[in-house]
Order: sequence, then C-alpha cells, then structure tokens
Amino acid sequence: MNINRLSCINIIRNPFNTTLSLLLMAFGIGIISLLLLLNKSVEEKLYGNLNGIDMVIGAKGSPLQLILSSIYHIDNPTGNILLEDVNKIKTDPMIESTIPLSLGDSYKGFRIIGTTHAYPQLFQVNLQSGKLWDKSMQVVVGSNVVEACQLKIGSTFYSSHGLLEGGEVHDQHAFKVVGILDESNSIIDQLILTSSESISKVHDHENHSDHNHEDHSDHNHEDHSNHNHEDHSDHNHEDHSNHNHEGVKEDCSHGHSEMITAMLVKFRSPVGFIKFPRKVNETTNLQAAVPTFEINRLISLLGLGLRSINMIAFFIIIVSGLSIFISLYNSLKRRRYELALMRVHGGTRFQLVKLVLQEGILISILGLFLGILFSRLILYIVSFFLYHNYSFYSIQLSLIKEELWLFPIALFVGFLASLIPIIQAYRINIPKTLSNV
Repeated sequence: MNINRLSCINIIRNPFNTTLSLLLMAFGIGIISLLLLLNKSVEEKLYGNLNGIDMVIGAKGSPLQLILSSIYHIDNPTGNILLEDVNKIKTDPMIESTIPLSLGDSYKGFRIIGTTHAYPQLFQVNLQSGKLWDKSMQVVVGSNVVEACQLKIGSTFYSSHGLLEGGEVHDQHAFKVVGILDESNSIIDQLILTSSESISKVHDHENHSDHNHEDHSDHNHEDHSNHNHEDHSDHNHEDHSNHNHEGVKEDCSHGHSEMITAMLVKFRSPVGFIKFPRKVNETTNLQAAVPTFEINRLISLLGLGLRSINMIAFFIIIVSGLSIFISLYNSLKRRRYELALMRVHGGTRFQLVKLVLQEGILISILGLFLGILFSRLILYIVSFFLYHNYSFYSIQLSLIKEELWLFPIALFVGFLASLIPIIQAYRINIPKTLSNV
C-alpha cells in the first residue's frame, strides 16, 4: 500500500479546496517573507552606506531629512549653509576629518554632488576607467548612471536644476565625464561626482545674471523716482552713492559667502557623539545630526508598521490552516468507506493516520514554497521600478536566515489542521462504516 501515492491522488482529486488552501497559505507566507526581505535589505543599506560617518552638519530643519538627503540622497536638502561657518567648527580637536557636499542639481534624475576626492574614497570604490576630476566641470559617474544614461569617457551633458527630472537646464556650462567608478553596491553607484567649484560655477553664472538685471532695473526705477521728487544734484549724489554701496555690499557678500549643503564629519573618539552635536545645535545657527541615532529611530518607527502587517499575515496563515482543516474534514467524510476498506485489506490505524497527516503537511509545505516564490517574484518586479530613483534597489533574492522559522510554522499549521481528521481516521468503526453504505 503506497501511502505517499494515495496522498497525492487525494489532494489532486479535490482541486478547488486544495487550490484555496494553497493560495491562502502562500499569500500569508509570501507577505511575511516579503517584509523580512525588505526589512533586511533596508537595514543593510541604511547601515552599510554610513561608512564611518559620525555626524552631518547642515541647515536647521529635520535631522532625519538632513541624514536622508546628505548620506542616502533620497530626500530634499534642508537648505544651504555658509562654508565659513562650518570651517570655524571643523577645527575642533574632536573632529578627525570632514567632507563637504554641495547638492541641488541633477542629470536625468541622478544627483550631481559637489565634493572632494575624499568622498569616493569613503566608499572604497575604485575607478573602472578614466581618472578623478582635477578641474571644474569634470565629473566622475557611478556604474548605474553610466548604464542608464549611456555615458562614457569624454561624454558631455548639461545639468538640470533640482533633484528630479524636468528642472530648468543649466545650458551655460557643460559637464564632461572623465572617470567611471566600479560597481560598489552602494549609494555612490547612483551619483555623479564633481568638485564643489563646479556646482558654484554653474550657479554663480545665474546669480551674476540675475544680479545685473536686478541692479539695473532698481537703478533706473530709483533714478526716475528721485528725479521727480528731489533736487537733481541730491539725486545724483544719493543715486551714485547708494548704487555703489549696494553693489559693493553684494559683491563682497558674494565673494565671501561660499555655500555648501552639508558637511560629513568623522570624530576622533566616541566622546564627540556626546558633546559635539549638542554644542553645534545650541551655539550656532547650524544643525548637527547623528546618523546612527536617526536611523535607529527610523527603523523603530518602521518596525511598528511591519509588526502590524505581520499580524495580518499571521491571521491569513491561520485562515489557511482552517481551510486545510475543512478540506481534510470534508474529504475524510467522503472517503470513510475507502478508509474502512483499507483497514479490511490489511491497512493499520497508523497508516491511515499517516495518510491524513501527510495530506495536511503536503499542502502546507507546497503553500510555503509558493509563498517564498511569490515574495521573490514581487521583489523582482518592484526592483525594475526602483532601479533608477531609489538607493535600495538592490534586493537579496536568496533565502535569508530570518525566513527559516517559516518552515516550522508551516509544518505546525499543517499538523494542527490535520489533528481532528487524524483522530477520526484513527477511531474509524469498520463494521458500522461498511454497513451504512
């Protein structure tokens, strides 16, 4: 008597009930598996991209926004800050090194970052070809940018204002590709790197044009107004002095107020974590944010939502177990005569128990594998949509250790669903069953 073959035949003979049980089990397992994969991928990317960055200094605003925009490049910056203000801070003996960042422009949705050579060194990424920039308007591009934008050494392009596609194009200065970075599976794969001077050069041209236009219009307006209401000599003196004074003031301000978006900081010792952020926040007009603190807070907030969804998934698994139970129970009622005949032809009670238990376990295991396959399929599809605009697009599709506990859960659900039908099969009354046919 081939119990394994009989189990498979009995499952196939009830396609509607079997399909419903499989779908419910696969759906519940799939949701949990999907959340586990996403959670692990997000945590790995969040902590992996820190690369020893202990603190970020930027404009006042949301600390989390500052971290997301400066380290992960998935949010808008909180604003610009004066480089001279940051230079006063970075001389503190608690600071080991700093890296400036200038943001605000992009090319086809990929962000252009004005920084120093220390930034690619931070990610320990090598050049695939070319060299690092040594002049303004030269750029080094990440591996994903090259693939998406079809760039190569010597390619030129114009940046767009803003961090999304569709912004105003800065067509006065063209960037030239001089280097291509190796794939590092980090955020730098999504970036275009250049010098801070390049970012300033692009925007200085616009500021200069706007300044000349505004200064000329204000001068004419003021000159016309004063001519109508004041003495001509007073007008000449006032207009000339005011115009020169304002022009010098703007030029001086422009010459001494180089702006950056943020500064990445590394401390010499853990003492800096305790004292320095508070010192910056309380004594300056800047904001200091500690990435590890903000990321831990973000993950804890995400964890609340994940736990809620997990509870829903567990409820679905319980419903799938109920469906398996109903399927086995109804099947057992229909097959009581067959089971009685099996006993008459030499089948033991334990063989009947094994037959029923095997059917329940088999449905649960099939649902488990379908659920894991379902989660991978969803991630594979989603990865195409996240590839160019999200830094966590690289998602692990292999089985992770956090998913291993799904196997005993599936086995337990299958056993629990089979328990009552097993008891009924074990206690089957052969004479009564055969006489009622």
